[in-house]
Amino acid sequence: MTAAVDHFAAWLATPLGQYVRDAEAAWFDRTTVDLFGYKAVQLELPQVDCLRANRMPWRQIVGRAAGTQIKCLPEALPFAEQSLDLLVLPHTLDFAIDPHAVLREAARVLMPEGRILITGFNPWSLWGLRRIKAREIPWQGHFLALNRLKDWISLLDLQLIRGEFLCYRPPLQRKGWLDKSRFLDQAGDKFWPAGGGVYCLDVVKRVRGMNIIEPDWSTVIVPQRSAAAAVEKMQIQAKQDQCK
Repeated sequence: MTAAVDHFAAWLATPLGQYVRDAEAAWFDRTTVDLFGYKAVQLELPQVDCLRANRMPWRQIVGRAAGTQIKCLPEALPFAEQSLDLLVLPHTLDFAIDPHAVLREAARVLMPEGRILITGFNPWSLWGLRRIKAREIPWQGHFLALNRLKDWISLLDLQLIRGEFLCYRPPLQRKGWLDKSRFLDQAGDKFWPAGGGVYCLDVVKRVRGMNIIEPDWSTVIVPQRSAAAAVEKMQIQAKQDQCK
């Protein structure tokens, strides 16, 4: 996995990789800027700071790739259960040996109501078709189907809040062609919303609903004023009015 992640990081320096990098960086910036808490972690891909817009006081980039601040296996994170407020997975599942195990570990370390942000390549797109003949990174990543990933999310008691597709331009390395097809990003989002080459998921760890015990109002005894007390109060009030 380490070699695959490092090769992917190198690919991000190519024209097509830079296109993906810029599109995802903008998504991470606008998604993380309003997420609050204490601890945020990015898993792999230290070449791209996905947490730069976030303001949590403790932010770390961890994983096996070169340049990570804490070395660890993605399937065995060195964090206590329910200890992180935010976990970012930039294509981490695409190049993990066992992506389901990575997602399960992410759910373990996440606090209730914490967030997981996931980006990955969409197999049902022009980018997915490129995999048929290509043999190099990134085309030999997992390219997890979105429906499959949603099933994993549901099984782990996570909930998808929102999703977004990016990168509708054809997967070509020529910068000139990429620039000429810039209009496809807006057109694709409007006319072919699920055909973007990259999907972005915002996932939350929900707390199982608690049963709130409310009082049985039918058994609550409300003290009643006696008729005599009421009459006495009226008489007192009448005397006070006469004295005015």
